[in-house]
Amino acid sequence: MFNDSIKLTGELKLTLTNGEGDVTQEVIVPNTVVTVGKNFIANRMKDGGGGHTLKDEMSHMELGSGSTGAAAGNTTLETVITGGSGNRTALTTAGGTVTTNSVAYVCTFAAGYGTGAVSEAGIFNASSAGDMLARTVFSTINKAAADTLGITWTITVN
Repeated sequence: MFNDSIKLTGELKLTLTNGEGDVTQEVIVPNTVVTVGKNFIANRMKDGGGGHTLKDEMSHMELGSGSTGAAAGNTTLETVITGGSGNRTALTTAGGTVTTNSVAYVCTFAAGYGTGAVSEAGIFNASSAGDMLARTVFSTINKAAADTLGITWTITVN
């Protein structure tokens, strides 16, 4: 008997840069691919036939200040950080970049966006509502108004 398990893992690399362009903090943390995200991936494997519609690709990240650990049943962030011109920021490359068995999503929260005590992040397939692929909670990163926060979020199929 042949037994092969597919596992989804991921991590975020968060880079905080001050207004002068100096990197002041860099953190790498694991993430949780939530149930809705796993369903999204299974849906993407479907060809769209038989009355089944493919869902939109991942396109936005969102920051929050929640502290409750990530769980498979999450569909939103615990406490969204509002401000700037909206809660979610578009990915640098919509849909991400695929390399071997991984996809990397890159996003930059510019000065004035996501300002505050950032301790959670999520990736979504819409600028509002939509499906969450993954969520992570991490030690607080204090993003000042002049700071930029860059996130590279990698999901790997093992």
